[in-house]
Amino acid sequence: MTTTETPPDAPPQRTARTGPPEVPDWRRKLRPYLLSVPAVAIIIGILYPFAIGAIYTVLNYAAVNPNPRFVGLANFESVLTDTKFWGSVGVTLLFAVAATALETVIGVIIALLLNRSSLIGRIFEKVLILPLMIAPVIAGVIWKLMFNPQFGVLNHIFGLGATFDWLSRQNALLSMILVDIWIFTPFVAILVLAGIRSLPKEPFEASDVDGANWFYMFRRLMLPMIWPYILVAVIFRFMDNLKVFDHIYVLTAGGPGVATRTLQIGAFEDSITNMDYSRGSTYMLILWIIVFITARYLVGVLGKAQARAAGTEG
Repeated sequence: MTTTETPPDAPPQRTARTGPPEVPDWRRKLRPYLLSVPAVAIIIGILYPFAIGAIYTVLNYAAVNPNPRFVGLANFESVLTDTKFWGSVGVTLLFAVAATALETVIGVIIALLLNRSSLIGRIFEKVLILPLMIAPVIAGVIWKLMFNPQFGVLNHIFGLGATFDWLSRQNALLSMILVDIWIFTPFVAILVLAGIRSLPKEPFEASDVDGANWFYMFRRLMLPMIWPYILVAVIFRFMDNLKVFDHIYVLTAGGPGVATRTLQIGAFEDSITNMDYSRGSTYMLILWIIVFITARYLVGVLGKAQARAAGTEG
């Protein structure tokens, strides 16, 4: 039996490739840049309008003045010395604090009830998400019909008669809070319920064996562990409530008078209704500063709560 030997100066023989084809170097180097294109586009789409709005705050740009000039901090002085602005700040903060607090408390209670396995609980868990599936504008239209003194269903249900006006000057803000609770409490409940169901069962089983009651286990075990989830819900809802616009504008457009005039509605009135773009941009920049400072503080609180729940707090 004879064998053929390959001459030493012969070129290497090609072997069949079994893996995927090798990616060229230029494609490998280009890939990170291609993957970052969507993020860069989003950043540009956010920063460009923000920069334009910030520039408008130092100009006197309006429909009656299409050729604006630099005015420095005159717009801030005009806004900060306006009593309607400070009224809007008060309405915004009162709405945000009250709506967020009530949504958090009710959402936690609903989450605790849904955590108990039952047929009614499973059905209600599916129904709970329905308000989140309705656009806030549509929800505002629905509730405006329900609030109507003459043919609204709420007055008939509670026997209030045709004289009670839910959207009057005295009741409008409370009605706004009620609508916001109806729309967004399911968000808090679902988030907290997910946190409850992710908790380990061993500490609760051990406490149950030791004879601890439900309230003790909730206060000493469950609440500290789900506190980060509650804070996440609070951060999302409080930030959103600070810049609420849609359903409030549909229901009252900031009225009656200035009873529900939030900062967002004030900015809308100046920018769109009065076509004073610089003053409206000033409203929005001040609102952004408020939201940014509040978010930074709440995120810091959330970080401490997460460290405490994980047992790594220094």
